[in-house]
This record gives sequence, structure tokens and C-alpha cells, in this order.
Amino acid sequence: MKAVTISRYGGNEVVEVADVPVPTPGEDDVLIKVHAASVNPVDWKIRNGMLKLFTGRSFPKILGSECAGEVVETGANVRQFKKGDFVIGYPGIKRLAAFAEYVCADKGSTFVKPGNVSSEEASTLPIAGLTALRALRDLGKVAEGGHVLINGASGGVGTFAVQIAKILGARVTAVCSASNAALVQDLGADRVLDYAHEDFTKGGERFDVVFDAIAKRSFAECKRAMTAKGVYVSTLPSPSVLLNQYLTRFFTRKTAKAVMVKPNAADMEWMKKYIEAGKLRVVVDKVFSLEQIKEAFIYSESGKAKGKIVVRTGESE
Repeated sequence: MKAVTISRYGGNEVVEVADVPVPTPGEDDVLIKVHAASVNPVDWKIRNGMLKLFTGRSFPKILGSECAGEVVETGANVRQFKKGDFVIGYPGIKRLAAFAEYVCADKGSTFVKPGNVSSEEASTLPIAGLTALRALRDLGKVAEGGHVLINGASGGVGTFAVQIAKILGARVTAVCSASNAALVQDLGADRVLDYAHEDFTKGGERFDVVFDAIAKRSFAECKRAMTAKGVYVSTLPSPSVLLNQYLTRFFTRKTAKAVMVKPNAADMEWMKKYIEAGKLRVVVDKVFSLEQIKEAFIYSESGKAKGKIVVRTGESE
């Protein structure tokens, strides 16, 4: 089968599409014929070696951490899936291997695909979709009538966050470029700030939750724009965020938190419910072929994507 591999850490020069054996599922695994796989910043950060603490130094590696496709084989202990089921798979950043024609995922990290979305759309849910859900619902405790600011609202996580905040009943201020304002307004944002001309940290508004979906603004900057009990949530568990997450419990009622995601059935069912009800949609910016993976990484690293970037590895039902 074809797969995106690296034999060492580095830039795009270490990436190649190679022929490798089809994986054999273990007793608790689902073997998925991949139709599409989502590209996330974590993928090129793994390529660069920024996460080698988690991914180790053994090579070659097949990149990619989430996908959607069709079940072709199941392990002996798998009862909830059968051959022919359309599913979402999350092998995760330790196992990887989603940028391939076939991948194995643990049964606990495999989920039924919503019926009204394509594989390209479904492949984006475990990381970007659930990052937004966890950040707002679980860490930010967003409630009816709250005021939420989303920095990076037009990106992969941000487009989910705008919609989820509205589902939770919040008033949403979205920060993005002027060229993407129409998109985030269409997703439900009540107000849009052009980051090139307005700095939300220096304005007079105060927000119950500041969700930095692109990890560009620090807690120190954002706390002046937060209410007395405001919550700052970042997608990057940097040392400063982790330190503030601990210290703020003692010195201020404003809190800093970092969102980490491990998909589970309950959260995926939440996403599936609202997608199938037409209340949550997936924004896909560009779709690349497996052979165009370098171009996909370049586009992801540019930070200019409007929604998600996807790699198509097969047919889409």
C-alpha cells in the first residue's frame, strides 16, 4: 500500500510516499481502508521532531493521526464493528499511520461516521472538533448568555469553536482576518474583529472565556480582556500556561488552562448528534491527494487555511 513515511525528523525533505505492507490488526484493532485523513499542525510538528518525547526515535514512521474510511477487517475482540462499516479512526500521535491506504486503530478509538457528511469532513472530528468541544464545554464551562472570544476563528479548530459556542448558548466574538469575516459570520459569530486593525486585549470588552484556538496570545496578554472569573484556554500546553494553570488557583479568580484531547465515544456522539441535526458543519478548505502531502504540509504551516485541510487516499462515500 501507499503511505506517507519519514526515516528521520526534519522538514519536508524527509517526507516520501512509499510502498509499505498493509498492517495486520491485533485482537482489539479495526483495520480501516482509509478514504480521507485530516491534516493538523501536530502532523508537521511530529515530522519536525518537536514531539519526539511522545513519538520516539524509531523509524521509519508513517505520519497521520486521524482518518475516516471503511472497515475491512476486525480483531478477535472487536464486536461493535463489522466489515463494510463506515467509521472514523483515531490511531493518535503515538501509533500514527493514518496517512496511508490502510490503517489500524484500537476499537476504543474507532467511531461510527455521521451519515450526512463525507469522509473528508468526518476525518476532521477527533482532533479539531473535539478540541473545540473540550475547550469550551469542559474547560471554559460556557453557558447560556456567556460571552466568548475565539482567537483564530477561521481556522480548523476555530470554525468548530464558533459553532459549538453558539450551540452552548454563548455570544461569540470572533478574531480573524478581514477576508475570513464572512465565513465566521456565516458560522454564527455575533461580532468579528480583524486582528490586523483591532487588538482585543486592549479594547474595553470583557469576556467570560477567551479561547486561543491558534495559541498566539498569552494568558498575560489576555487576562486584561477577561471578566473577574474569566477563563483563558489555549491549544498549546506551554510551560507558561501550565504554570499559570497552577498558580491562578491561588492568586486570582481568572484561570488559565490548556486543552488536551483523547477522543471518546460520548464526545464523538455529541458531535454526531449536532452534525446530523444540521446544527454543526465541517468547513474543509482544501483537499490534497496522498502524493501531494508536502503541499498539504506547506499550506498547513502557512497558517492561512480557512477551516480544515484534508488528504484524500481513496473514494469518498
